Amino acid sequence: MSKSDPSDLSRINLTDDADAIAKKIKKAKTDPEALPSEVDGLAERPEAQNLVGIYAALSGATKADVLAEFGGRQFSEFKPALAELAVEKLSPIAGEMRRILADPAYIDGVLREGAGRAREKAEATMKMVREIIGLIDG
Repeated sequence: MSKSDPSDLSRINLTDDADAIAKKIKKAKTDPEALPSEVDGLAERPEAQNLVGIYAALSGATKADVLAEFGGRQFSEFKPALAELAVEKLSPIAGEMRRILADPAYIDGVLREGAGRAREKAEATMKMVREIIGLIDG
């Protein structure tokens, strides 16, 4: 998984459905070694470190906790568990993203409201700037 890779398979998008999430995790690059039991064992294994980090972030655990559970196991066992966790945590977000994206009027309203609030907050600063540079405040 890499946000800089142009391939859509290199990342999980917030609009991905459960099947896409599971497919991307299944296809994530790994090495043939079993997961280490200690965090130090991830040092020279960027792919393992990445997937363990994702699992830890989604579960609210530490990398050490994840390795305590999955250390010594192959990626063929770890990836399905990661996919299940990712689907559980990300599917509600994906559903809400799809709902919002399907309603452009709602998005426009949120943007309009936010712009109005930003304008109100910036007005005092802008008034001071206009005075400093000598513009007549209208």
